[in-house]
Amino acid sequence: MLSTYEMLKSSLAQYKAPDNKIRKMCDQNEIVKLTKNLYETDPNIPGYLVANAIYSPSYLSFDYALAYYGLIPERVYVYTSATFRKNKKKKYTNKIGTFTYRDVPAACYPYGIEIQTEDQYTYLIASAEKALCDKLYSLPPVKNKKELHNLMFQDLRIDFDRFNALNFDDLSLLCDLYRCTNLKLLKKVIGDMHEHSSRTND
Repeated sequence: MLSTYEMLKSSLAQYKAPDNKIRKMCDQNEIVKLTKNLYETDPNIPGYLVANAIYSPSYLSFDYALAYYGLIPERVYVYTSATFRKNKKKKYTNKIGTFTYRDVPAACYPYGIEIQTEDQYTYLIASAEKALCDKLYSLPPVKNKKELHNLMFQDLRIDFDRFNALNFDDLSLLCDLYRCTNLKLLKKVIGDMHEHSSRTND
């Protein structure tokens, strides 16, 4: 379980030098030091269960979430998360893994986040739609819809069938919150697909 330094030290009060005991437990991989004041008592825990706690507020997104939903083919070994109003990227590496954090606009931050529970842990992860928006927001702007198409399906290798299975209504609403070129173009792409679908059904 997650434990602050104070909680851990209190649980080791029977030792004459609790700090030394904590260091020894870390060295022997009995516990893992996540940050300066945060520890995990299960060294084998999957990193996604503690990513939100290492740096908050945050939720898993970008490449990690895209891989989680099968939108990209690669396995992702870094736990990528979104934050807001931090004004700088953060990276933490410990025995559990590597964790990165970067801002998304404050206006879109609260939307499209799902709460997952596993064992006694609760963590936050972007919906598939939100993860795609976060990823496109993080990339340099493209010039037009064709370039966006190439970016998504050639560069990022987004799975086209899984993309088509996304909730386009949710995706369109999310696009409006970012106020960036890539997401404005994505909304136009979605509109074109709706129009094409309507003509096909008629």
